[in-house]
Amino acid sequence: MPRFSIIVPSHGVAGRLGQALDSVLAQSFGDFELIPVCDAPGSPASDVAARHAERDSRVAPVHAPPSAGLAGARNAGMRAATGMYLLFLDGDDVLVPGALAALDARLTETGQVDVLHFEHERAPWWEGEPTNPAAPVLAKTPDGAFAPDRAPHLTGVRLPAWSAAWRRAFVTERRLSFPGGHFTDVGWGGLAMLSARRVAVLRSVVVRHLVRRQGSRLNLPGEHHAELLDQAGLVLERAAELGLSAERSGPLFEQLFAAVLKTAAHPRRLPSDRRASARRAFFRRASALYRRHRPAGHRPPGGSLGVQHRLLAAGSYAAFAALRGARRAVTRAVAAVPRPRGLRTRLLYRMHLRRPLDPRLAVYCAYWGRGYACNPAAIHARARELAPHIRSVFLVEAGREHTVPDDVEYAVIGSRRYWEVLARATYLVNNANFAEGVVKRPGSVHLQTQHGTPLKTMGVDQSTYSVVAAATGSFTKLLGRVDRWDYNLSSNPHSTRVWERAFPGSYEHLEYGYPRNDVYCTATADDVTRIRAELGIPQGRTAVLYAPTHRDHHTGFEPGLDLEAFCEAVGEDVVVLLRAHYFYDRGGRRAGGRIIDVTAHRSSEDVCLAADALITDYSSIMFDYANLDRPIVVYADDWDVYRETRGVCFDLLAEPPGPVARTPDELARVFRDGSFADAESAALRARFRERFCAFDDGRAAERVVRRVLLGEPPAALPPVIPLAERVPAPAAAATLVRS
Repeated sequence: MPRFSIIVPSHGVAGRLGQALDSVLAQSFGDFELIPVCDAPGSPASDVAARHAERDSRVAPVHAPPSAGLAGARNAGMRAATGMYLLFLDGDDVLVPGALAALDARLTETGQVDVLHFEHERAPWWEGEPTNPAAPVLAKTPDGAFAPDRAPHLTGVRLPAWSAAWRRAFVTERRLSFPGGHFTDVGWGGLAMLSARRVAVLRSVVVRHLVRRQGSRLNLPGEHHAELLDQAGLVLERAAELGLSAERSGPLFEQLFAAVLKTAAHPRRLPSDRRASARRAFFRRASALYRRHRPAGHRPPGGSLGVQHRLLAAGSYAAFAALRGARRAVTRAVAAVPRPRGLRTRLLYRMHLRRPLDPRLAVYCAYWGRGYACNPAAIHARARELAPHIRSVFLVEAGREHTVPDDVEYAVIGSRRYWEVLARATYLVNNANFAEGVVKRPGSVHLQTQHGTPLKTMGVDQSTYSVVAAATGSFTKLLGRVDRWDYNLSSNPHSTRVWERAFPGSYEHLEYGYPRNDVYCTATADDVTRIRAELGIPQGRTAVLYAPTHRDHHTGFEPGLDLEAFCEAVGEDVVVLLRAHYFYDRGGRRAGGRIIDVTAHRSSEDVCLAADALITDYSSIMFDYANLDRPIVVYADDWDVYRETRGVCFDLLAEPPGPVARTPDELARVFRDGSFADAESAALRARFRERFCAFDDGRAAERVVRRVLLGEPPAALPPVIPLAERVPAPAAAATLVRS
């Protein structure tokens, strides 16, 4: 019985087959048989093998039809083999000098093993440095022979079949064979290692893999990529049958799906004639396989790969396709993570990162530093009452310091103090995201509060809308920021579902309501009167808030409505409060006649409290304003355009919070005839409130502070007050109909 049976499939490699066979015959260790597997007598490869057989009796060619593929050729070679150990060598690869002697010596040291893995070298076809991809895998294994449980990362699916010697008796006893189809090495290696009981490694190169100029055939476009899922499923089914331990099933699962995700993310591997549908079908199959075989308690890996795992588990193909596109864009750019500007600042930040976290330090930021506002400000104010032992620092841009109350500590974004508090804070609260260079330290707690209930698409859902996707930038970086979140705040079940899809991550959803909306349940009539006076609203007038949203396909603010004409059409008793999107806040205040520009006013909550009714198009302010149970009119003059260019997550016109107007005349009419505040309007608003005001009961900030800053268990938090039991802040106009 020869020590080794070396099986060399030769389909399509006749030009280099002689080199492969010569590398074997030139070995100093001669106890082997060489089995070239050729297509048929008379084929080019058969002629090469026949000439070598004439020269050396150890060469014993066999035949397998091309239709049997690589798996059929190797199986044919195994049936003819008589050696103690099986080696596989692709017909365009070579054994390095002394390879067989090294294998024999290692097997003598370890004794009989089922599998002996060894290193291989990938040599570029023309120029470049060779690589040794197996070395890092094998470096983590025990020195002698060992059971697979001691090296759970050695699953067999990451290494080719020709990177190991396989005991033939073991193969026969376990009835192992190469699974048919492409990616047969994945199926073979995974199944063999699941059956192996004794394994060893040789940490030296045995095979030199000569990389083809055109690359691996497996990487070429074609329907064969779907067969990777077949091989992965075969291995996972067998692992399930064996009841594989969690220590081994986790690495096996991750390595198989690393290969699957690599194919799913590749821009050209699936058929070009119907690439989109093929990718979608591949992804759906992979998603089903993932969910069926995901080990209990499995946690996705970190980074971008972990994001892909989560998208696959969720079956979110659109988001995955967006991430794939973003990754391609990133590879063409400089892969540099933004850091604090200036060498001294970078060094200072790194120095502070080495210091321990301050358990009594919380950092807040809103709207990328635009000022003291929104949910972070509401949480900050409540934390000063409930958690006075925690020092709070608010972050603002240079020039926005005036927005911070006198008794609130702040740091200017970009300053040394800014980087110091970011490095040391245990609690970080934001309604957007912190800078790219901010490090998520172990033990720190990041709370994402969001700044509105989503009507338009958000996060990775934006990827299919080219206008907004171009403005969003790298989705890979966006998801990297999401990975820093520990908690994500939600004001209603609708938001929870959208955030989970738009910002896939491992954070915990806090369905506590928006702290900034607490004031809608706690403000008094005196508060409303005071705010109206501050804004300059004449007594006895009906104040209508007009709050249009930003349009990604516009380059600047366009009111979308002739407000002077609207005022003339609805009568002298109406004044309009204009609040443009915060993108267009230039810090000034303009007033003219019956139009009061409140865009620069620090608090959108104050503006809402002052208004007797709201006109908006698609702004999220409608969801907040609905908590006041005051009339809302939707002015949807360009709904079809907005829906196509920006994308929406529900049909606003089918479920509006009040009357819908499509033209200026329709809008003026609903105010002239009073239908903006009639019983039908109240009924629409009541249904809207039931869906979107579920958690905003006036105690959201308290729940957040107790849960996040004080660490109280969810069961100890104040329960949400039912909608019917809430009493919203009163409006100034007594004639308005409440739902």
